[in-house]
Amino acid sequence: MPETRTNAHQGEAVEAAGRRKIIVGEVVSNRMKKTIVVEVVRKKAHPFYGRVVSKAKKFYAHDEKNQAHIGDVVRLEETRPLSKLKRWRLKEIVRQAALVPEHTAAEVK
Repeated sequence: MPETRTNAHQGEAVEAAGRRKIIVGEVVSNRMKKTIVVEVVRKKAHPFYGRVVSKAKKFYAHDEKNQAHIGDVVRLEETRPLSKLKRWRLKEIVRQAALVPEHTAAEVK
């Protein structure tokens, strides 16, 4: 849990500066070496119509041990730029995907 400070004159809690952002999403690709693509879906009510709208965004993250697989729900932590697109690092795997049996050539036909 992030540390909070209290402003003496306002009495409100303020989050300490310099904290790294953390996001949770689902792995949609792990084909690259030490890199995963994580999709984060945010749901928000439309300001005028009130209907819930889904917004999806993909983040590239560094996976040092290649331990995340497609379908896993993972937690990412913000980090320094590691490449042109990678600004996140795999912190932990929240939930692993169920194992899916591989299809043989006979089943595909």
